[in-house]
Amino acid sequence: MKYGARNQLEGEVVEIKKGQVMCQVKVKVPADSMMCSVMTLESLDELGIKAGSKVKVMAKAVNVLLASE
Repeated sequence: MKYGARNQLEGEVVEIKKGQVMCQVKVKVPADSMMCSVMTLESLDELGIKAGSKVKVMAKAVNVLLASE
């Protein structure tokens, strides 16, 4: 499958927090970093993602913002 997103990292799902309709999926990626995705519970089920699943994280954003206190 081809994707337009050029920023792609492979990782492992370490935690899934489920709400009523949405869920937050935390993925450990190289350099002991974490990335997080929010999706519907329906999408989570369709993709078959569970804790321990190997996934590809793809990031495509118009803006990347940084803040310093």
